[in-house]
Amino acid sequence: MSTVVSDLQFSGLTKCLIRKGLLTEESAQTAFQEADKQKISLISYLVNNQHLDSKTIASFASLEFGVPFFDLDAIDIRSLPVKLVDEKLIRHHHALPLFKRGNRLFVATSDPTNFQALDEIKFHTRLNTENILVEEDKLGKAIEASLEAADTSMADLLDEDLENIDISGGEQETPKEENTSDIDDAPIVRFVNKILLDSIKKGVSDIHLEPFEKTFRIRFRGDGILYEAASPPANIANRIISRIKVMSRMDIAERRVPQDGRIKMQLSKNRAIDFRVNTCPTLFGEKVVLRILDPTSAQLGIEKLGFEPAQQQLFLKAIHRPYGMVLVTGPTGSGKTVSLYTGLNILNSMERNISTAEDPVEITVEGINQVNVNPKAGLTFAEALKAFLRQDPDIIMVGEIRDLETASIAVKAAQTGHLVLSTLHTNDAPQTINRLMQMGIEPFNIVSAVNLIMAQRLARRLCEHCKQPADYPDNIYLDAGFNKEELAGLQIYTHVGCEHCNGGYKGRVGIYQVMPISEAMRALILRGGNAMEMAELSLSEGINDLRASGLLKVKQGITTLEEIDRVTKE
Repeated sequence: MSTVVSDLQFSGLTKCLIRKGLLTEESAQTAFQEADKQKISLISYLVNNQHLDSKTIASFASLEFGVPFFDLDAIDIRSLPVKLVDEKLIRHHHALPLFKRGNRLFVATSDPTNFQALDEIKFHTRLNTENILVEEDKLGKAIEASLEAADTSMADLLDEDLENIDISGGEQETPKEENTSDIDDAPIVRFVNKILLDSIKKGVSDIHLEPFEKTFRIRFRGDGILYEAASPPANIANRIISRIKVMSRMDIAERRVPQDGRIKMQLSKNRAIDFRVNTCPTLFGEKVVLRILDPTSAQLGIEKLGFEPAQQQLFLKAIHRPYGMVLVTGPTGSGKTVSLYTGLNILNSMERNISTAEDPVEITVEGINQVNVNPKAGLTFAEALKAFLRQDPDIIMVGEIRDLETASIAVKAAQTGHLVLSTLHTNDAPQTINRLMQMGIEPFNIVSAVNLIMAQRLARRLCEHCKQPADYPDNIYLDAGFNKEELAGLQIYTHVGCEHCNGGYKGRVGIYQVMPISEAMRALILRGGNAMEMAELSLSEGINDLRASGLLKVKQGITTLEEIDRVTKE
């Protein structure tokens, strides 16, 4: 019976891998189901979860099917003809156009039996397509890099007329009229646009504009760390800040109270970046902070967040349950929203009704009903939740549980056949249970509603180009949390710094504590156990706390001991 099923669902390549003994039919069946849940190809799943090496698959497939093999490291990503093929086709089929010769288009895939991709690309481009086999992991990176290079063309933007970039404000009222000649001054417009473009180019998360008595400082937050980006003359600070307020449709005459706004910058036909803007009056003027909201941040794919394989399976199992609550906890800027939206993207389908209430909506996703809460108008998280429950929901996401009313409605929704995802601000997973109790949620309601709690932090990744082996005395390792058995053969790395990174780091990786609510944990909660007892129980059940997960990333050479100390040390 299983053979019949595999014949129906497995591609020709997977069948060959099974026949040659590189993959068992049982593991292929499991991989197929998990890949379907994650909405990725079977080959992607096998490589991401280390069932098979991508080079092994590519070499075998090239010989088996007689398709030429190509190393993507040998090509300049910027020269690829990606504009010939619609981005949706490239992403959907995981296929990348490599080069065009006459009326023939050579397309890179990791599966030589992916004929549907070649047929659809042929239909849309009206070019004859030919398959080129490449390694799966390199293909994923090349697709992202080539689409970004083709879409943003940031270097060209910076050299063009910076006054004519397509920028629009949010939905606030039109700013009050006053003398705007200084605000619309061409040099001020160019400078502000360049700051916004620089921030996108450098991949930062926030921009801080800070006026002081004699200086004016602009800082970027990159990979979680603030650094100075510019220091314009203090006498033009008000003009720069007023320009940003005009762009975000704030009241430029009001400087005594905080204001919120939004800016939308259209980089290209396919890519727009939103900035969430907030002003706050300080002693020497208004401080402005812009949070950069890039929709592509929620399309990373679950395998790129930093989960260990066991943690990923626990998270996926929890979000695929038909009801119950999944809570994500951590400080501001720890990646909670991206984790939740990664889960929502996996669940987003025609068969499910998904609604979210957020303050504000940071990432817009087609197919999900998203609501901006507005407490001034009476639209609170609790009111939004009540409305959702009258609209036949399957999945509800609440931006943050802040009070007893919101918590009570979310718990009741989780108990009555709905999947509820939300966030709280606590330090780790066990403390989240205590926080719910402090809000007034009874223990018996917690154990019947909550399926999983996930605490997380973001640590900076080591730059692969310049990281160097580190050698510390044994007592440093032991104090950090390693045990004596781990010291033999332990090799960790330190940051150096080069032209490819920022002080030895490039990008960030998630560190997680993924705690399912087991039967033993439920019994402890009902007995009124405290956070310390819950932490001990979760450790005894094999659940890594944040520190242990961080040390594992150090052992894997992903980050440094200093970075783990920074984000997890008590």
